[in-house]
Amino acid sequence: MTEPRTHAVSSVWTQRSTNLSHLLTVNAARLGDRPALIRGDNVLDWKTLDARVSALAAAMRSRFAIVPGERVMVQMPNCFEMVEAMLAIWRLGAVWVPSNFRHLPAESAHVAAKADVSLLIAHADYAAHADASRAAASGLRHVLVVGGSADQYEPLLAGHAGQPVADADVLRDDPCWLFFTSGSTGRPKAAVLTHGQLTFTLLNHLHDLMPGTTCDDASLVVAPLSHGAGMHLLTQIAVGAASVLMPEGAFDPAAAWQLVEQHRIGNLFTVPTIVKMLTEHPSVDQHDHASLRHVIYAGAPMYREDQKHALSKLGPVLVQYYGLGEVTGAITVLPPVDHHVEDSPAARAGTCGYERTGMCISIRDPQGRELLPFETGEVWAAGPAVCAGYYRDDEANGKAFRDGWFCTGDVGHLDEQRYLYLTGRLSDMYISGGSNVYPREVEESLLEHPALSEVAVLGCSHPKWGQVGVAVCVRVAGQPAEAEDLDAHLSSRLARYKRPARYVFLEAMPKSSYGKITKRLVQAELEERGLWPDFGLAAPTGNAAS
Repeated sequence: MTEPRTHAVSSVWTQRSTNLSHLLTVNAARLGDRPALIRGDNVLDWKTLDARVSALAAAMRSRFAIVPGERVMVQMPNCFEMVEAMLAIWRLGAVWVPSNFRHLPAESAHVAAKADVSLLIAHADYAAHADASRAAASGLRHVLVVGGSADQYEPLLAGHAGQPVADADVLRDDPCWLFFTSGSTGRPKAAVLTHGQLTFTLLNHLHDLMPGTTCDDASLVVAPLSHGAGMHLLTQIAVGAASVLMPEGAFDPAAAWQLVEQHRIGNLFTVPTIVKMLTEHPSVDQHDHASLRHVIYAGAPMYREDQKHALSKLGPVLVQYYGLGEVTGAITVLPPVDHHVEDSPAARAGTCGYERTGMCISIRDPQGRELLPFETGEVWAAGPAVCAGYYRDDEANGKAFRDGWFCTGDVGHLDEQRYLYLTGRLSDMYISGGSNVYPREVEESLLEHPALSEVAVLGCSHPKWGQVGVAVCVRVAGQPAEAEDLDAHLSSRLARYKRPARYVFLEAMPKSSYGKITKRLVQAELEERGLWPDFGLAAPTGNAAS
């Protein structure tokens, strides 16, 4: 590791940052009665939102003794109160710890204990989560219940109404958000996001993902605000644009398109599986979506066939970005101009774009040596969007940070024009007969078959080859496909060692609480149903299980 550089500025000097809650202060003064949050017939303007945030901040300070730097956990579905809590926590200089509303009680308890939270603001529907968190987190002093017959939230705000609270002084590197990873390879870790880092990232998002967004725009909130959608909402607060929340309950594509038409939505952020649902649902052709300029997707790769279909339905509005929670989503961008319906060299099939403004990518081998274009290795990232490390996790920090770079754990290569192509996770890659196999390449090839809707390829132990591939497939309704058909489809596309040794067909693909297809969950589903192959028992190659 290189020696730290000396700096001309004294180490005693620290840089003050703008508290992120100041974005609300500005909007309340400048945009006052314009809508900030919309859900159904409920509309909250910027001035009212600011007053409610101050009332909550005053209550947290006086009733619960929350001080700068303390962690406050929020457990609730997307709602106005979740946004109010985020901004009030920041206004006090405390740290927001959102838990995904799809979490089970045990998962929320892990978040509470790991973050050592002092206060939990929980929706009434999450009483079991609150109980589990109390038992797991020794420092948890108070639980504030939102909604239901025992609502404590609105009376608390009413009791502190009209009490102005100034935005707390913060430094650039002061934590403001513990962003829990999706935990695709183990227990979720808490990435420490800071006021200065997020200020850079929201400006980067606005510049690279949705240029020209202003207070005259409206954004549709589709994904959980506890993660990427929360970062996206922050960008809308930064410019004073209204955020429209989906109705409560399961995601409904028809309702989404109705809201796009009603509110003239200019942008939305979601994951590829939801883009697929939106553009394959008949309602996409029944509502006016001409106002959409930026449909931003991230969180997982979008397969080429799904991308082409979405473009045919929506036109040149797709924006892809690649970036983990540890880099607040800001590693690469693939703007609309680089999305093409037709397959051609210009389409750069499989790319997730080029480096975001102010960010840097390096492809490294296991020894840390930088690789040349088209050489495959681990993706490393550096720049102001990288988090301040993992909260109280020296082991994870030691593995993820090297020579000033963040080691993503993703595998890929750059081309000569520095477009990035991902081939999978280090943890997903398997070695068959001494050769590396990257599941993404196999999945892309399989999805060119018209009978398949979703695919996940996993490595499975094999007595002869070390590992072989297992392809887990979801068929398009009414489209027949058997193992022999798929293997024949791949025979002209992939070398034999890359082709799966077993095909398993499911009616639906298991997904994480973030809407991602994760190999860990897929394998667990197969094991639970007795479908995970045991090649040690000489199971026949190519056999399909339904």
